[in-house]
Order: sequence, then structure tokens, then C-alpha cells
Amino acid sequence: MRWKQFFTPVQSMNPDEARAYLSDKTLQEVTILDVRQPGEYEEGHIPGAKLVPMAVLTDSLAEIDRSKPVLVYCAIGGRSRIAAQTLAGKGFDQVINLSGGFKAWTGQRASGPEEEGVDLFTELDSPEQILATAYSLEDGLRDFYLRMLERAYDEKIKGVFRLLADIEIKHKDRLFEEYTRLTGKDDRGAFECSFVTPLMEGGMTTQEYLERFKPDMDSPVDVVSMAMSIEAQALDLYMRASEWVSNEENRAILEQIAGEEKSHLARLGQLLDEMHAAGKS
Repeated sequence: MRWKQFFTPVQSMNPDEARAYLSDKTLQEVTILDVRQPGEYEEGHIPGAKLVPMAVLTDSLAEIDRSKPVLVYCAIGGRSRIAAQTLAGKGFDQVINLSGGFKAWTGQRASGPEEEGVDLFTELDSPEQILATAYSLEDGLRDFYLRMLERAYDEKIKGVFRLLADIEIKHKDRLFEEYTRLTGKDDRGAFECSFVTPLMEGGMTTQEYLERFKPDMDSPVDVVSMAMSIEAQALDLYMRASEWVSNEENRAILEQIAGEEKSHLARLGQLLDEMHAAGKS
């Protein structure tokens, strides 16, 4: 009877279908399950993915929510197919296998350990503090782009960094609007003095970002691609943190911010498309 699970049919999605499926969902609506090894996960993973290596899957079923769909992936699709069949055989009703695995994944990618950066949020007591921390991260990223602007010589590259810095101002404005809505306080100067600390979006320093993404600073496309990678790191952080925090209000705020990060990524994607189109004309 133990072999029955390996003949249990499961749904599969190709990378484009999976990306569209995940585009409007939070981690309260779907589990993204990575069944590779920790080293593979650290090198790159789908933002918000939960790591449960294949070798310990059957001993870790209690960690996976049975009440929501589970999208399973591995490197190329072999392990995840067996993992998906195992989950279906163990009574999980909604299991989806990502065909082609992470190698074929066409969406945004994040990197680093599963717990990286979540301590920024797990000890906070209120949604206001969550917003202040997120505001700090956005402010740190704007400062990063301004520093890169100072290093750039090409006017086209300078223009890209100015645009990216301006986008971060809009991100900060949106977070402060939400803070004002929650608290009724509209003194931005007092907010920044009391709450905001120097941080960097995704939880890394300027040098760590440069070392991780290694952009060609003479290429506008490379610069925007780096910005998208940073935003993907931020999306991953907010999604993972939303699973780690115990306070429901804090979780809701983190999910809201994660949703906005998806919008930021879409805007940068449009900018990248415009650049590619301009390069062909």
C-alpha cells in the first residue's frame, strides 16, 4: 500500500502558469514548497518559498498547512513530482507540481537562507513598527541608488538611478500614508526621528548588494535588472516574515507590503521592457 502514493495523480503547472497563479496570492492562500537542499535554496529560490528538503518531507508534514494549495518545486521537477505525489497520498487535497523546476522558473528569484532578515520583524510589537521598519528599508534603498548615482559617469545610467531613487520616494510616501491612516499622526519629521533607522531593503548593505548581484554599471538594463533583484529580495523577506510573525495585525501589514512589492516589480518590469524595445528601434 505504501507504493499507492506514487501513482496518485497530481496537477502540474509550467513556469508561466505558476507565475500567473502566484501573482495575486499571499502565503495565507498558498504554500510554496521547496524540496531541494538548503544549499540549493540559498543559491536561489522562489520568493516566499518554505524549505522542506525531500529527505525529511514525510517527517515534516505537520509543518505544512493542509487547508491551502501547495505548489511544490525542486531543481528540474523530479523530486517535486515525487514530493507532490507523496503529499497527495498523505491526504493533501490541493497539490501542484512545478514542471521543469526552479531551473525553468521564469519569475522573480531571491537568494539566501530561509531565516535571513526575518528578525527585523519578528520581535516588533505593532503594525506601526512594521511600517516604520519597511520605511527604513525603502529609505536605505533610495540612499543606495543615490550613492550609485554619484559613482556613475554615463548620463543615461545617471538618469536610471535618479528614476529608481524617485520610485523609492513614492514607496516611502505610501508607507507613511498607511502609518497616518493607522495612527492619525501626520508629522513625518517626528516619525522619521522616532522610528526610522538606517537599514537596507532586503536587509543587506550596499556592498553586499553589489557583491551579490554584480551589475554592469555601464548598462541601464543591468542596473534595472539589479533593482528588480533587490525588490525580489524585499518581496521574499516580507513574505517569509509574514509566516514567522505571530501577531495577526503584523502579518496583515507584511502581506500588504508584499503585495505592493509585487506592484513595484511589475513597474520595473515595464521599464525593462521599454528599454529592450528602445534598444531594438
